[in-house]
Amino acid sequence: MAVCAAPLSVNCWSFIVTVALIRETWSGTVLSSPVLRGTMVNCCGLLSSQKEPVPLKSIEVELEVKDHVATVVSTLLYENKEDKPLEAVFVFPLPGDAAVCHFSAKIGQTQIVAEVKEKKEAREDYDDALSSGQQAFLLEESEQSPDIFSMSVGRLPPGESASIRLEYVTELAVQADDGLRFCLPAVLNPRYQPQGSEGASVQVTSVPASLVPYSLSFSARLSSPRPISKVESSCSLDPLQYLNTDQTQATIKLAAGHKFDRDVELLIYYKDAHQPTAVVEAGQASAKPGSLMGDPVVMLSLYPEFPQSVMSSVASCGEFVFLLDRSGSMQMSSANQQTRISSARDTLLLLLKSLPMGCYFNIYSFGSSYEHIFSQSVEYNQKTMEEALKKVEEMQANMGGTEILKPLQHIYRQSCIPSQPRQLFVFTDGEVGNTKEVIDLVKKNSGSHRCFSFGIGEGASSALINGLAKEGGGHAQFITGTDRMQPKVMQSLRFALQPAVVDISVTWDLPKGVSVTVLSPPITALFQGQRSLVYGQLTGEVGAAPCHVVFLSSGM
Repeated sequence: MAVCAAPLSVNCWSFIVTVALIRETWSGTVLSSPVLRGTMVNCCGLLSSQKEPVPLKSIEVELEVKDHVATVVSTLLYENKEDKPLEAVFVFPLPGDAAVCHFSAKIGQTQIVAEVKEKKEAREDYDDALSSGQQAFLLEESEQSPDIFSMSVGRLPPGESASIRLEYVTELAVQADDGLRFCLPAVLNPRYQPQGSEGASVQVTSVPASLVPYSLSFSARLSSPRPISKVESSCSLDPLQYLNTDQTQATIKLAAGHKFDRDVELLIYYKDAHQPTAVVEAGQASAKPGSLMGDPVVMLSLYPEFPQSVMSSVASCGEFVFLLDRSGSMQMSSANQQTRISSARDTLLLLLKSLPMGCYFNIYSFGSSYEHIFSQSVEYNQKTMEEALKKVEEMQANMGGTEILKPLQHIYRQSCIPSQPRQLFVFTDGEVGNTKEVIDLVKKNSGSHRCFSFGIGEGASSALINGLAKEGGGHAQFITGTDRMQPKVMQSLRFALQPAVVDISVTWDLPKGVSVTVLSPPITALFQGQRSLVYGQLTGEVGAAPCHVVFLSSGM
């Protein structure tokens, strides 16, 4: 299929590529003055050095969505109302795959912008600034959970205000109804520390947004090669305002009086959602031609609908292993007053009733320990289904902590059933401190199964939920209530029942004198209705000539 790439004016994609490459080598690199470095955080909200909460004055968020990618600019304003200098830390959530591309802080007339330094040098600079009475800022990413960032404000004088500006870029997930989901978390959930891990004895607390006097200003600007059909939200919105006649650009914002007591979720819908598109971003005028920032970058979006002849080969067998989180945090209620464990149970019950006869299945649940309904996977029939349904309906969030690693290890030790491909479904609110260790385990075993993950409740860790699905070759869903639960569940089940399209190749048919360097990892598998993005950097005289892209796939 051929795609015509229309040039756009903003350099968003260059930021994505640049920061993504930086994050790959973050183990020895930090951003300093203020500083980005890895650490583990144990409390949430704006906190003093004594871990007392300090309320923010306001948050302003500007969202810019270009096709499938969002740039988020957050400005946070707070004030030291104490009669003495205050050293404070603000901990805030980001999408697990977000790339931070700008950070700055302003106190009075002093402006500080982030720069890259080695970790040791950055720490020394920060400590020197504090000891000499200067303002210094520290921005940290958790080594265990990449969706947790914290900013340490050095010495904030009494009565002084600080304005913090953070900009990051992230891809938007496609939902079962073709909508793109953006979520601005209202509160960062506490992360459970596994037994024996560093920091396990530290009390983890959170500061709910409903108890903090934040004021929130939120606006969004949308653009795409395709017309924008509508925008939906769990919060009240002002009417969508189109900026051109073909409806490919629009703005929207939260209605006045919004209280930041729950996640702000936007669902963005485009017309002709399954048509492949490409967006080209010009390089920065100030950058040297031929450099990473100087050359244009193209983003190819593939969101296929396969022909019926392909889908007729959909598998009707498999081994389905369900892993349900029953830790204490699953007893928490969402904005709709439904507990997380209730949402997880409803999701699992729906899946159990939808499995094909003759497949195999088992159900694990976990907290500080784990248990399973059957000693090994059993054939799915009326009797085993009814037995499983009864036990799931009785499950409560009464098993303590969130030790997800051990049940996963047990599952992977079980031999796979011949001719029954294993499909793992994980249901959790994502509150673990060893996120990367869990994801690494799934990745290590990805050759023998696919992993489908469900984030239950608001504030679920996107790093864990998306990471499990990405490394397990499956699909991630977020269940924040009864709304849209059934289509999300059935979408993941359809993915699990169908084989993946593999042996994929992308052929670039470019104008004479133009070449492309692919920047993203190769696509290894595609599901019906699952979006994939390909990034490439263009070299040569691109001009206004269209770039034709041919996408080929074979093998099931």
